[in-house]
Amino acid sequence: MQKQDSSAEVGRAAELLDGKLISVLTGAGISTDSGIPDYRGEGAAVRNPMTFQQFQSSPEFRKRYWAGSHLGWKRFASSAPNDGHAALAEFERRGLSNGVITQNVDGLHLRAGSMRVVDVHGSIDRARCLRCGQYFARTPLAERISDLNPWLEESESHTLNPDGDAEVPNVDAFVIPECTLCGGVLKPDVVFFGEFVPTRKFQLASALVDQSGALIVAGSSLVVNSGIRLVERALRRRVPLIVINRGKTKVDSRADVKIDGSASGALCELLDLLQS
Repeated sequence: MQKQDSSAEVGRAAELLDGKLISVLTGAGISTDSGIPDYRGEGAAVRNPMTFQQFQSSPEFRKRYWAGSHLGWKRFASSAPNDGHAALAEFERRGLSNGVITQNVDGLHLRAGSMRVVDVHGSIDRARCLRCGQYFARTPLAERISDLNPWLEESESHTLNPDGDAEVPNVDAFVIPECTLCGGVLKPDVVFFGEFVPTRKFQLASALVDQSGALIVAGSSLVVNSGIRLVERALRRRVPLIVINRGKTKVDSRADVKIDGSASGALCELLDLLQS
């Protein structure tokens, strides 16, 4: 792991964090080293993700979403946690952190060994029936989709998006999977644009922030409302706020330390300093 150019800021952050129980909020920027693209990072394409209202409105929208989500899931499932995910798991094991709040749906924190993870936007590795509420594991569901749509597996490579889908043209022939219990509409268990974060999830995330003595934001530009609300809770309590992100965020001017660089690199450096 290469050292950050912002080592002075990392050192200042370590001084502020020393002896404090840390809560961590992560965004797409922590997963870029695992090959998953960022929504708003440098070079990211401008996107207009499908809204929940569109998904509900017609089979045509659901065909487009499920075709892309299927290909995106296969790429997500083959991605591996990176050094930043591993560092946060080690933070928790050593009692430096009380857990991770993540805006990501890729499941990489759990796969890296973090025990207490609040996925405020859900997880792409499961689906739920909007009629009966039954949950389905994504792997057997993906096998069913492949059986229903063998042509999709043979199509050309597609661009992966950070929310676990891909751009797939000409999806008229796609067969949408249905709930095997009631025939209802299945939806990946993620928060779409136009949906609210489940109340229980936000309560759990808020509890981690409220029980901590410092907050690290890693790899999030804090454009999404749920992240800003959690940061505001920390700021009201006047606990140290450390922001690690490539490029600007909405709270740079209010952070105690802003580290402009790789989330994975900075987290590894912080772990080394806090253990020394």
